[in-house]
Amino acid sequence: MPPSRPFDQPALRIAPIKPYYFATLNQKIVELSSTGVDIIRIDIGSPDLPPADFIIDTLVTTARRSDVHGYTDNGGTLGFREAIAHFYQNRFQVKLNPVNETLGLLGSKEGIFNLSQVWVNPGDIVLIPDPGYPVYRVSGLIAGAQIYTLPVLRKNQFLPDLDAIPQDILEKAKLLWLNFPGNPTGAVAPIHFFEKAVEFAHRYQILIAHDAPYTNICYEDYQAPSILQVEGSKDVCVEFNSLSKSYNLAGWRLGMVVGNPQVIQYLHTYKSQSDSSHFEAMLQAGIAALTGDQKWIEDRNAVYQYRRDLMVDGLRKSGFTVDSPRAAIYMWASLPPGFTDSMDFCARLLQETGVSVTPGVIYGKYGEGFIRISLSAPTDRLKQAISRITKWLSKSTGTV
Repeated sequence: MPPSRPFDQPALRIAPIKPYYFATLNQKIVELSSTGVDIIRIDIGSPDLPPADFIIDTLVTTARRSDVHGYTDNGGTLGFREAIAHFYQNRFQVKLNPVNETLGLLGSKEGIFNLSQVWVNPGDIVLIPDPGYPVYRVSGLIAGAQIYTLPVLRKNQFLPDLDAIPQDILEKAKLLWLNFPGNPTGAVAPIHFFEKAVEFAHRYQILIAHDAPYTNICYEDYQAPSILQVEGSKDVCVEFNSLSKSYNLAGWRLGMVVGNPQVIQYLHTYKSQSDSSHFEAMLQAGIAALTGDQKWIEDRNAVYQYRRDLMVDGLRKSGFTVDSPRAAIYMWASLPPGFTDSMDFCARLLQETGVSVTPGVIYGKYGEGFIRISLSAPTDRLKQAISRITKWLSKSTGTV
């Protein structure tokens, strides 16, 4: 018999990585629900509204065909990649070559993680916003990179200060993550910030990865730009986008990366070794979403805007400091007076009221003192949630 091998020693690159926060939270919610607690989930950004009927109809009709159940082209069929290019031309007036400047993804999260694996070497520095989407950090750490955080603070409109990065960091930096409209803050970036970022990337030969899944969720007359609208951006940028939030297709896992053709090719090569692409009916539905009538999105955004206004009003009355975001589906709220620990606040709120919100600190140390609230729950449940929060805070602070 060979000597026994311990199974509690994973690869060194994985050993220090903790489970994704929402995976752990889901387990807690299942436990509470099993005891009869009515849980209101306003933590995760999973749209509660359905996609337009014509998108679903395309999926169903295509799935009934006999010739669509085999493998499809890795990275999306040419038709899907042409639809991505059509979307970028129609929405941003950005021209893309569908063959080498677009790539279909199993949701943008896949591509975001993979980018670090194909672009970053051990010892390289990755620049990430703090607070920011946790996958930026974790994917870099698994690739062996060093992480340098860029504070994104309310006093600076949640824009990173690129001029404050030390020269020795810039000499080793290989990748800069940007995310506008932002998660978790809901912040937006003006086009002149993108112009500055592109010039910065050219100067220091750093790749910019712009994560842009919320560009189709905007309020009032605001229209979020793409970084690829900036001249020279394709030389130094890729942009991730997704149908998850834009078209209410989170579970369908349809995403995209566009921009620099060399980086697109690296991602395509990596994907060809790790997955076998999408079901054809999904891709056809994605084509319908990207190229079909976009008017329904205005009505969907009006629902989110109503919810935003409802939650901003309720949170402010409850003692939170919160901005009214111009885009995305999140509220980024400072904890009320008397509270400083976002993990403890959220754990107590869930246990004592059944309302689940996200602690800001999971997005980075500069997220401490904040919570993130998602608007992707039915409006009546949001009203119930704010009522429960208000009553709980009144009892906790002795203001009943």
